[in-house]
Amino acid sequence: MNITEILGVHRNRKFSPNHIGNDDAIFSLTAQALEKLGCTVQLISENEFLEMEEVTHHYIFTMARQKEVVRKLQVAEENGAIIVNSGFGIENCFRTNMTNGLVENGIPYPKSFVVDTTYNGDEIFEALPGKGFWIKRGDFHAIHKEDVTFTYTKKEAKEILREYALREIPDAVISEHLVGDLVKFYGVYGTDFFFWFYPYDNNHHKYSEYESINGKSLYFTFDENKLKSIANESANVLGIDVYGGDAIVGADGNFHIIDLNDWPSFAPCREEAAGFIADRIFQRFSQQS
Repeated sequence: MNITEILGVHRNRKFSPNHIGNDDAIFSLTAQALEKLGCTVQLISENEFLEMEEVTHHYIFTMARQKEVVRKLQVAEENGAIIVNSGFGIENCFRTNMTNGLVENGIPYPKSFVVDTTYNGDEIFEALPGKGFWIKRGDFHAIHKEDVTFTYTKKEAKEILREYALREIPDAVISEHLVGDLVKFYGVYGTDFFFWFYPYDNNHHKYSEYESINGKSLYFTFDENKLKSIANESANVLGIDVYGGDAIVGADGNFHIIDLNDWPSFAPCREEAAGFIADRIFQRFSQQS
C-alpha cells in the first residue's frame, strides 16, 4: 500500500470560532510539510468527505469535528484505515467524554459533575467548592460563547442549563472555579514538541471576556516538564496525537487540566509545530503500514 498517497480532511469553518484563519494555516503548513516528506496530499472539506460514496484512502489526516464526519472516519478505521487524529480520539474530546476520560485515568482535573440539562437540583452546586460555577455543554466542543459559561449563582447556572436544554443539548459538565493562572499549551504526542504560554498576555483566547473572571496572570512558578508529561498522558488517554489544551496553575504550583482539544490552531507556534505534526503523521502511517 502506497504510504505517500494521503487524504487530508479539513475542519468545517463553523467549528473554528474566532480561529478560522489560524486553523486554515496550520492545516496547510502540515500538508506542505508532508509533501516535503515525499507524500502526495489531496485536501478536501468535511462536506466533500461526507459526499464520498466509499472511503478508499488508507492514510488520512484530519481536523474534522462534524459528528457525521467523525462517525464516517470511525467506520473507515474499523475497515483498516489509519487516521490522525483518530475519529475515536476526536469523539473522546467531546466535553463529557473528555471529562470522564481524564478523571477516570487520574489526570488532575477540576471537581466536576456531568448532568442532564434538565437538572434542577441543588446538591451538585452545594458539593462544589469556591465561588461560582463553570457550565459547559457536554455533547460537543464550544461553538458559541454560551457553550462555556461562568455563573456566580445556582440560579444563573440553572438558567444556562435550561437554555442548553432548549437548544437540545442533552448534557452538560458543571465544574468548580479554580483560582490561578490560565496557561494554554500545544503538543504533538510521540515527539519532543511542546509549547505553552499565557494566552491573556498574548491576546490569544477565543473569548476574551474570560480574563475578567480568571484574572490577570500572576506567573506562579510550576514544573513545566510535569505539565508536558501530564498533557502527553492526557492526549494518550483520549487517543489523540495532535492536541492542545488549557490548565489552571495555582499559587502552590499545582495545576489542573481544564480542557484538551484535538488539533487546535497552534497559532503562536505553527511554523515550528507543522513539521512535528507531519513527522508524527508519517510516523503513525509508517508504523501501521
